[in-house]
Amino acid sequence: MSERITLIGLSDHPEPQLDSAALAAIREHRIFAGGERHREIVAGLLPAGHRWITIAPPIAGVLSQLAGADEPVVVFASGDPFFYGFGATLQKRFPRASIRSFPAFHSLQMLAQRCLIPYQSMRNTSLTGRGWEELDRALIGGERLIGVLTDTRKTPSEVARRMLDFGYSGYRMVVGESLGGSSERVTRCTLDEAARMGFGRLNCLLLEAIDPQQRLFGIPEKLFDGLSGRPNMITKMPFRLAALAALELGRARTFWDVGFCTGSVAIEARLLFPGLEVTAFEKRSECEALLDVNTRRFGAPGIVTMMGDFLEHDHRALCGSFGVDAVFIGGHGDRLDEVFAAVSRSLAPGGRVVMNAVRESSAEAFAANAARCGMGLADPLKLAVGEHNPVLVMKAVKSTT
Repeated sequence: MSERITLIGLSDHPEPQLDSAALAAIREHRIFAGGERHREIVAGLLPAGHRWITIAPPIAGVLSQLAGADEPVVVFASGDPFFYGFGATLQKRFPRASIRSFPAFHSLQMLAQRCLIPYQSMRNTSLTGRGWEELDRALIGGERLIGVLTDTRKTPSEVARRMLDFGYSGYRMVVGESLGGSSERVTRCTLDEAARMGFGRLNCLLLEAIDPQQRLFGIPEKLFDGLSGRPNMITKMPFRLAALAALELGRARTFWDVGFCTGSVAIEARLLFPGLEVTAFEKRSECEALLDVNTRRFGAPGIVTMMGDFLEHDHRALCGSFGVDAVFIGGHGDRLDEVFAAVSRSLAPGGRVVMNAVRESSAEAFAANAARCGMGLADPLKLAVGEHNPVLVMKAVKSTT
């Protein structure tokens, strides 16, 4: 490919307002790339005999066509090419290319301007071809103004329904459709209204907090739904917070809760550390419904649930090449040796494993397993709260060498 790429951002306006340098670039090139919608917008500006590369999935094929171009290329994109746009993809694929960019306002900027909303503190998120992770993180973090790029599946209606499902009703929604185009529309609505409405294919939205959800630092166990007839099958709040502190989740990317039962540890971790990837394991089938109820009650979306015997899961696939940073063993079914060994193999260098031990024999078994796996054992923390039995918070750390 030629080592020169020119990026030109467009709005949905049928008559693009481009500066003279961008117009000159179009006149000077013969190879262009962009979506079909972009082609319709700039059709009257393209020189005779030009070649057009359509940007559409699979992107690998598009990049191959661009790599095969023997002349400089103009690439059209929506809004700012470096705001969740094609610019970053081109930089990654063609790291030595000389790139210049003529950005337009991106859609979230345009929507904020239409509504006269100061947006310097807006938390930008994208659902376009992505999961819910960014939006979940912003909601859990209590962001007061959130910008959301949508797609044809994660629509404003679907966003509203998910937010209501997890208790985030204290927001109102502003939806912008075809911003900058002839059919532009801006709609202000409640989440209940948005959940029942239909919107055009091209849209984005803003979420404004009007009644932010209150967060508890340490959720009392009585607020969780628990196993019928077994009220003590939950990690008590003081012991839960002590375990989370020992796991050092503030510097973790990934966390496993092994034997989640009611989900109290996984949920507390998710709420205290919104950027944490939380995976919860449990073999008792009735606990899956408990976790579902409790995550919605406390507004903790995004926890990955793995049902079945922990030892039968593909841990290597789950932890990836980097390993898991922190693991809490809440239950092991009297197979601590096997569970600990599997956890040890899955941990990243410097990874932590923590278990709350009520019996002295459990603490001794944990320490023996740490030694067997070549892990460093931290000094146990002994806690006694009210009439509960004393608990030893046991922690082991995997070597970094």
